[in-house]
Amino acid sequence: MDALAALHLQLEWGADEALGDSPVDRFTIVTAPAQAHSGIAPAELQTVPAAAPHPEPHSVPVQAVQRPAPFAGTASLLPQQGAARLAADIAAEASTLDALRAAMEQFDACPLKATATQLVFSDGTYEAGLMLIGEAPGAEEDRAGKPFVGPSGKFLDRMLASAGMTRERDFVIANLIPWRPPGNRNPTETEILQCLPFLLRHIALARPRMLVCLGGVSAKALTGSTVGIRRLRGKWTDITIPGLDSPLPMLPMLHPAYLLRNPGAKREAWADILTLRKALDG
Repeated sequence: MDALAALHLQLEWGADEALGDSPVDRFTIVTAPAQAHSGIAPAELQTVPAAAPHPEPHSVPVQAVQRPAPFAGTASLLPQQGAARLAADIAAEASTLDALRAAMEQFDACPLKATATQLVFSDGTYEAGLMLIGEAPGAEEDRAGKPFVGPSGKFLDRMLASAGMTRERDFVIANLIPWRPPGNRNPTETEILQCLPFLLRHIALARPRMLVCLGGVSAKALTGSTVGIRRLRGKWTDITIPGLDSPLPMLPMLHPAYLLRNPGAKREAWADILTLRKALDG
């Protein structure tokens, strides 16, 4: 029973993926070799002069580290080298949604595929002309193979139903990241770059009349904005999608998972839904 309780605790903490072929004893003390090859010359590793074996605090020179620039997330960044470039080439060859889904199922360059149960492509109807885009699948979406079927998805359905919308009749929903990140962590910039070409092609083939981005990750990826979702939300903006003749109007909204954690923001979410409903009726 103690072992079972420990497993339940691991699941609650989000450690629900086995990433290695064999278990690792993290309590074993491993002594590093005296001279491990690191690709850095010994001179570059020397930070304390030999004549000063006991330097005073703050006297050791520290080499400045250049941090990567924030992710811009626009289509102009594509194609990139490596997996992102390969994804862009593969996505461009897909002429139908079925072909795009098949290509994504065969794409192995994104490490997320190795830890996910399956591809999560879309759900709903493309005929309505409204496409909702979230961030990434969670555990329940990963098992079902459909986006937004867990608690946040059910809450989203209730929110939209209050405005007379259902996914079976009024919209299609997908994610920026089609494979679940382990433990529901946030996707990295590299993973976003690798998956963005597939989303852009998905939108181009679906040809919606308008888009809704649920949360800041998808909104920033499509607009290139660095502004937080609380400032982006509720305002229509036109975005350019490769393969479409004219820009698409896009409305950023708060992610339903955020609303479950912050019930006080539901008033803003309802205002955004009314904004969306007005555009659909107009």
